[in-house]
Amino acid sequence: RYCTESGETGGESGNGANPNGSRDDIAGIYNESKTVLGLMPHPEDATEPVLGGVSGLKIFASMVAEIRRGSAA
Repeated sequence: RYCTESGETGGESGNGANPNGSRDDIAGIYNESKTVLGLMPHPEDATEPVLGGVSGLKIFASMVAEIRRGSAA
């Protein structure tokens, strides 16, 4: 969910944390088995300093770590 730095949701009501007005501050959703992820924020747009930052790398690094963890099981 979209939220403020302190974790408050309710952006659709004007706290500024929800940039697109999505219902219930939903930023992403995944299927029951967690193999399909739909994500509204675009972390791929924040993976290079030239694009304005690298904060999007965190989600990709976590995916790689989870895949590696799963293949070791």
